Amino acid sequence: MRFLLSSIFLLLVSCAPYPKKQGFSANALSKETLVNPFFSDATKDYVYKSKITIYDKTLGGILIIKKTAEEQHRIVFTTEMGNTIFDFTLTGEQFKVNRILADLDRKIIVKTLQRDFTALIKENLMATKGFTNGTTTIRQAKLLGKFHYYTFENGKLVQITRTGNTREKVVFRFSGINDNIAQEIQIDHQNIRLQIGLKSF
Repeated sequence: MRFLLSSIFLLLVSCAPYPKKQGFSANALSKETLVNPFFSDATKDYVYKSKITIYDKTLGGILIIKKTAEEQHRIVFTTEMGNTIFDFTLTGEQFKVNRILADLDRKIIVKTLQRDFTALIKENLMATKGFTNGTTTIRQAKLLGKFHYYTFENGKLVQITRTGNTREKVVFRFSGINDNIAQEIQIDHQNIRLQIGLKSF
């Protein structure tokens, strides 16, 4: 009987939403728009020194993100010598590959980068659930068919977590936030060897 109760408890915990596993409690939330303020100013060029590790390849260079129209961004990653590694255009959830290095031109890599950059720059999403733990709040939203959890500390977006089967799949961490610019961004995949490190300059 004790084994059965323990098994049921573990099953319930494993099926709990991601925020509850982190010790957050659900709060009353009518549907609301949550705002990701990063990369939202069309008058700015967002320039980052970048390091991207994909499987056994490590690429360093400059990442430039520019808002070119409402719901549209251009994302260009070049070497420090100016050679293009990839060049994407994101319009809403529509993704266009303008150019990509042949070694990276694989469906799984392109789709993963599409998901990552869509989450990184999507400005407005409909939050469907809310969770809280003191001054920290989490909002749940769906993007490209996947649940994303947006963590705010004292009103600032500090983390985005994409989950699958209630487990972390990708974690975006924002630090050194000033005037809606994150000085450092770290994107870590939990199930594949892909990390993206960005440092503003």
